[in-house]
Amino acid sequence: MVEPSLLALASYIKGLLYHLLCTTHKDDQLRKMTGTLAHLTLAFGLLGNIVSFMVFLAPIPTFYKVYKKKSTEGFQSAPYVVGLFSAMLWIYYAFLKTNVLLLITINSVGCFIETLYICFFLFYAPKKARMESLKLIVLLIVVGFGLIVVLTQFLASGVTRGVIVGWICLVFSLCVFVAPLGVVRQVIKTKSVEYMPILLSMALTLSAVMWFFYGLLLGDFNIAIPNVLGFIFGIIQMILYFMYKNKKPIANEKMSELANHKTIEVVKLNALMCSDVLPVVAKLKENGHDASHVAVEPQARPNAPNHIIEVAA
Repeated sequence: MVEPSLLALASYIKGLLYHLLCTTHKDDQLRKMTGTLAHLTLAFGLLGNIVSFMVFLAPIPTFYKVYKKKSTEGFQSAPYVVGLFSAMLWIYYAFLKTNVLLLITINSVGCFIETLYICFFLFYAPKKARMESLKLIVLLIVVGFGLIVVLTQFLASGVTRGVIVGWICLVFSLCVFVAPLGVVRQVIKTKSVEYMPILLSMALTLSAVMWFFYGLLLGDFNIAIPNVLGFIFGIIQMILYFMYKNKKPIANEKMSELANHKTIEVVKLNALMCSDVLPVVAKLKENGHDASHVAVEPQARPNAPNHIIEVAA
């Protein structure tokens, strides 16, 4: 007859083996899930880099026309300086985090491209515009970004520093994404989508989707949240485009609006943006009379070319 102690020992060993088998099975499932999430994160990050890079290159035709005319005409450097500032800000944030290499790559490319745009602008800009651009560069890049780095380095440490810089990136991106309200109002009032190119809106909306899922899978809501707003405004713009693309514009109201108001349109990135990424897109009409360009809302001047800001994230 088997001793009770032996039965108890056998039961204990059986339970232990069962527990080990279940734990091993769960660990295998966990490893598979982790691997899948890592692959999805990489995929969305790569797609975000590709789409954002294409948007970064969008102003090239405009600068080619500026090169042919040897003049920046009514264009301004503010959008490119803002784009450079945003890219630098996201790079700084990425260096304070881990596992965000793809955020560093696209914003490093963005810094390089925006710097080229700024240098090109300064070369062809008249003296007054050049001086204003240099003042903006000093104010935003040297003073603004410099203060953020110095203050966060000396007044914060460790995880707290990353949290503070992340909030700065988040708030800045949200402020940028509010700007499409201007172009939405413009389209509704004039019933014209002339200054809202559908392909660009689609590209920027796609970019917002890529960076949203990249941030979500990383668990980084500083990246994900701004792109929700970018996606919403992108969808709104596409809906308005299909609503008004075949409608006759309100000519008088449109001309009055264009003559007295500079329209700002900013769409993310993604992050750059996450857009995060903030590339600047400009469209110059062939006749050289009107131009749509990225710009900060300046003081309106009669007969000045119309400007449109389109920034991705």
